[in-house]
Amino acid sequence: MIIGLEAQRLLRPHKHGMDIVALETIRALVAHREHEFVVFVKPDTDRACLPIADNMRVVELEGGPYPVWEQWALPRAVRQAGVDLLHCTANTAPLRASVPVVLTLHDIIFLEKAIVGGTAYQRFGNVYRRWNVPRVVKTADLILTVSHYERQRIIEHLHIAPERVITVHNAVSSKFSLIADAAQLADVRAQFKLPGEFMFFLGNADPKKNVPNVLRALLLLKQRGQLTLPLVMANVSAEYVDKVLEETGTTALKPDILLCGYIPNPLLPTVYNLATVFLCPSLRESFGLPILEAMACGTPVLTASTSAMPEVAGEAALLADPASPEEMAGQLARLLTDTDLRADLRQRGLDRAALFSWANTAKQLLTIYAGVN
Repeated sequence: MIIGLEAQRLLRPHKHGMDIVALETIRALVAHREHEFVVFVKPDTDRACLPIADNMRVVELEGGPYPVWEQWALPRAVRQAGVDLLHCTANTAPLRASVPVVLTLHDIIFLEKAIVGGTAYQRFGNVYRRWNVPRVVKTADLILTVSHYERQRIIEHLHIAPERVITVHNAVSSKFSLIADAAQLADVRAQFKLPGEFMFFLGNADPKKNVPNVLRALLLLKQRGQLTLPLVMANVSAEYVDKVLEETGTTALKPDILLCGYIPNPLLPTVYNLATVFLCPSLRESFGLPILEAMACGTPVLTASTSAMPEVAGEAALLADPASPEEMAGQLARLLTDTDLRADLRQRGLDRAALFSWANTAKQLLTIYAGVN
């Protein structure tokens, strides 16, 4: 079978959740030599991220803004490439295609409520998705999503027959693991100016990442004399953090917050290994890949008790209501003071992360492709 994979933003240097999922999926799929893969991307600088394989070719497509690229340039390239099936990996897809289309719909957060925060790029993307998704779920041959929680949300909100929506869990790359190389750990610590011990938060300006309530929880700890470690925040700007500190009345936390900028994905495993605890108390996630990444690196996790995060974390993390700074502060205090609890969560996390492999995800996808084609 010749399988087309849409991964428009894969070559951008600053990759985020869906880009990482697409990249790891492609790496696992090309190991199956009996199939040929054609990856459709928009030109950008990180061409080295993709594996070199004689059963894969990369088609770089110009085409203007995202909607134009997807609705015009991509269908044309699909016809020219002679693929048997197209898998669109990031929530949207062409409304018309010459081959069967499988769509991964990671979440429908953008349909559940109006999104007013985030960057201009994020807001534009939400507008396009709100237009595209209700239409394309009617034309796509099959819808995939990344958790049982999200599958149910999609079925209910978009009124799709349950048999047309399949859960294919994300997984965690083998590069997320325990690191014993002292020189590697020291180099990354120095590169990002990381303290000896710290809490780690990997976020962005998207409102669902819950930065305001994270800061409110930390302020409660500080007021109680329980804030014993600084918070290292990645992928957020100083301007954004200053704005949220002002809006939430938490400016007293400024000395306790360290910003390390964007962390390239290849360096993330080392940062997780260096962190004392990892915070992922999002308001809403369809999966929550960083939860597994941190667990695979032996880092105790505090995550949210809502949406898909309990499904991913299982019994291997502390949970808190992400809308309750008080509850988050209580659970954080436990993590910071109880070394036995951290050791227990470390082992539980390692065991939990081992259940999610990209090799298994790829096998499941190939079975799905064969059924559609």
